[in-house]
Amino acid sequence: MTFKGPDQQRLFVGGSWVEPDGGHYPVIDPATEETVGGAPEASRDQVDAACAAAREAFGPWSRTAPEERAAVLARAADIIHGHLGPYAALAQAETGATTGTARGMQVGVGAARFRRYARVEPAEWAIPPQINEAGGGTSHALKAGGAGRAGVMGALAVRQPVGVVTCITSYNNPWANPAGKIAPALAMGNTVVVKPAPQDPLSVYRMAEALEAAGAPAGVVNVVSGRSAEIGEAAVSSPDVDMVSFTGSTAVGRRIAEACGRDMKRQLMELGGKGAALVLDDADLGSAVAGIGTTFSFYSGQICTAPTRVLAQRGVYDRLVEQLAAYAGRLKVGDPREAATVVGPVISAEHRDRVESYVETGRKEGAVVVAGGERPPYERGFYVAPTLLADCTNDMRVAREEIFGPVVCVIPFDDEEEGIALANDTEYGLIDYVWSGDVARAFRVARRLRAGGVGVNTVGRNMEAPFGGFKQSGVGRDVGSYALHAYSEVQALVWPG
Repeated sequence: MTFKGPDQQRLFVGGSWVEPDGGHYPVIDPATEETVGGAPEASRDQVDAACAAAREAFGPWSRTAPEERAAVLARAADIIHGHLGPYAALAQAETGATTGTARGMQVGVGAARFRRYARVEPAEWAIPPQINEAGGGTSHALKAGGAGRAGVMGALAVRQPVGVVTCITSYNNPWANPAGKIAPALAMGNTVVVKPAPQDPLSVYRMAEALEAAGAPAGVVNVVSGRSAEIGEAAVSSPDVDMVSFTGSTAVGRRIAEACGRDMKRQLMELGGKGAALVLDDADLGSAVAGIGTTFSFYSGQICTAPTRVLAQRGVYDRLVEQLAAYAGRLKVGDPREAATVVGPVISAEHRDRVESYVETGRKEGAVVVAGGERPPYERGFYVAPTLLADCTNDMRVAREEIFGPVVCVIPFDDEEEGIALANDTEYGLIDYVWSGDVARAFRVARRLRAGGVGVNTVGRNMEAPFGGFKQSGVGRDVGSYALHAYSEVQALVWPG
């Protein structure tokens, strides 16, 4: 279906706003099912043109002084912050996020990430000199210069930009996720082609407008969207692209990794998760319930870092289930624009059906639905009730597969060793959690979990700490200075002392 209406977005290619070859499709508000606007459907030729524009812009941009690149990012942050109200309203309409989430965690975090990478950091590190003793024959170069002569070799490690980066972003946060890719990539001197999620691409075009107004040269930032898988495939496979940064499902990540492997393209993959929350028998249950309960409310559970798989030691199992069920039952589900709403809709009717099918699968597998499980009684909107599944086992599909909705399953365990084994018995490894009143015990357990991050008595994050996953949850690390490493190559410069 092609969308016809006044609010038809154009593509951003090579510094120009161009009409899409494939027309427009409607972006749907998941709370009201009304049309937000028309998103552009790019053709493969237009994706190729975006990649070529990024390649042409790379040379001049990569040679631009880091301070000048940082100034562009700082101005973009100011522009985004200055448009917080309308940008948040659009993000809310596209994603169904609550007002607080749209303003603070979507647009607010997006602006903060541009501000973060407007800070210039050193891109060179001195390496301790190496003394090559006479006759040591430590290198081919030393031999070529005259075998048997002693020498001191100095070295410098230098971060260099990778080149053109394709950024494929997730639908759950159309501001923070793209900003977390674009800002460090540009700071390092790369140029980008952004392929936003088809469900909510309009916010990413507002980000491109902010960067254009901030003085980003033509071709440095390009945005192409579309529902066709061919759009993403073209943005990955283009010979002008040197790296792919992807946030999304593990299944799609595998296909992208295969394509990157054929051409040895660099990749940064932030994929699925099935976060284990170990609640030990000496835990503060109030803290654990509040943390685990964010799965129900934060993005309506549509977040890969959610503690969706709760492992509760027998001594606290019954109380934890009771308190989690009560917590879920108190949450206001409904219109995300209303101040009292805590849980908004999921992104689409198709995704609602998927989440509901998992709940039904859990019932059939023997899980007990102690909260939720029924569709909220609204005529419009893609709502899912916060749902708690108790008496689960770790081999159930609801415990092994990422549901990406407001659904939590609880699994009992007897002792610490069993809890650690259950936590690690998964193909995922993004972020796990441990709750214990004994901090030393909590840290001991945390170090044994095979996950890229572990929250100890918290679901909060330090935004300078490395972020990424073990196993099927991804490849590489970003956030803070780690993102600058992720979007760079390291070059060694060596000279005789």
